Amino acid sequence: MRQKTREIMSNAMAISVSNLSKVYRIGHQHRSNRATEAIVQRLRHPFQRAEYEYFEALDEIDFEIPRGEAVGIIGRNGAGKSTLLKLLTRITAPTTGRIELNGRIGSLLEVGTGFHPELTGRENIFLNGTLLGMRKRGIKQRFDEIVDFAGVERFLDTPVKRYSSGMYVRLAFAVAAHLDTEMLAIDEVLSVGDAEFQRKSLAKMRDAARSGRTVLYVSHQMQTITSLCTSALFLDAGRLDYHGSVDGALMRYRATFEEFASAQRQAARRPGSGELRATDVRMERAYHAADDKVIEIDLGSTGADSTLPYYVSAHINDANGAVIAQCDSRVHGVWLDPTEPQRATLTISGLWLRPGRYSVDVFVCRAGILDAWQGAQAFEVLPELPYPDAVPEDAYSNGIVLTDFTYRVDAADDFERPQR
Repeated sequence: MRQKTREIMSNAMAISVSNLSKVYRIGHQHRSNRATEAIVQRLRHPFQRAEYEYFEALDEIDFEIPRGEAVGIIGRNGAGKSTLLKLLTRITAPTTGRIELNGRIGSLLEVGTGFHPELTGRENIFLNGTLLGMRKRGIKQRFDEIVDFAGVERFLDTPVKRYSSGMYVRLAFAVAAHLDTEMLAIDEVLSVGDAEFQRKSLAKMRDAARSGRTVLYVSHQMQTITSLCTSALFLDAGRLDYHGSVDGALMRYRATFEEFASAQRQAARRPGSGELRATDVRMERAYHAADDKVIEIDLGSTGADSTLPYYVSAHINDANGAVIAQCDSRVHGVWLDPTEPQRATLTISGLWLRPGRYSVDVFVCRAGILDAWQGAQAFEVLPELPYPDAVPEDAYSNGIVLTDFTYRVDAADDFERPQR
């Protein structure tokens, strides 16, 4: 009887994960681009071995997800969100632990996974369906829906290696969402698509969750997580910090902001090559009305080691970590000289933010990222609205930002009524 009860409980769960860990081995051996240098290096140091360090992407994670649940997976960059989806979808194997999936799982993770580049769109639809265990007849029944949703009918017989990233994502999502799998795992790769496709995709995922399919969704867009998901996982540095309601996960996420920002002040702990770092980020005031905001960014130098110019990109994030605005110096053709320390002063105008707390991320980039300082500064926007009349909160609380707008009302006699 006890065994039967255990089986019933297990069947009610779509996903069961226990003691799940993933460790990557990262090599640090110097590799030369020239064969002669590599041979000389080997002759000089014949017994030299490569040096490795171990990176723990996930650490002893345990959770269960019931059937029909729509689960948001949130966390900062490097928290382990994408690694977790790769383990659940069997793209990579865990180092330790056990994963039990009750059913088939369709997935859309990175652009480029799941399709064979040499095969056409039509052939990849059938290939994906077959790999998911579907019969050819079942794939044919869904074929027209998939093609219509993706909007790639003209290119069905073209190899997908010739598709743009947007076309690729549309077709890959259409295949994952329309085939008969019990689970659907989606990374935030949907941001590659246009706004209309994102709207269609989110509606499709809502329909999938309502129909009893289990949906796993990774995103930095907290509004999407809130509207789509019924529960959430919060990952922090490879550990499962919270599993429960969406509101609870967001509260836990916000609570870690100050601790994370404090750690990021140590340049050695920040991502990036470290070739050049931001040394300080300042704002004149910690509290603002909905007016101009000035951010000063002090930057170091590489000396004479590198003369290639670099650029700065600052992101303004809301309390949930969603990016409200990106202020990239390349937009104005501003590149900085790496040979001497400099100060970049960013003035943000025309952005009316709702009352609340915001943070500033600063990225120093060239061909790659030199420094990624997340949570470099934080500020509060005071509840002083820029509108002429006092209004209740529900008159402005549904937007991401405030906006300068007007209404004009004309008498009904001043315009022609439409003919019926």
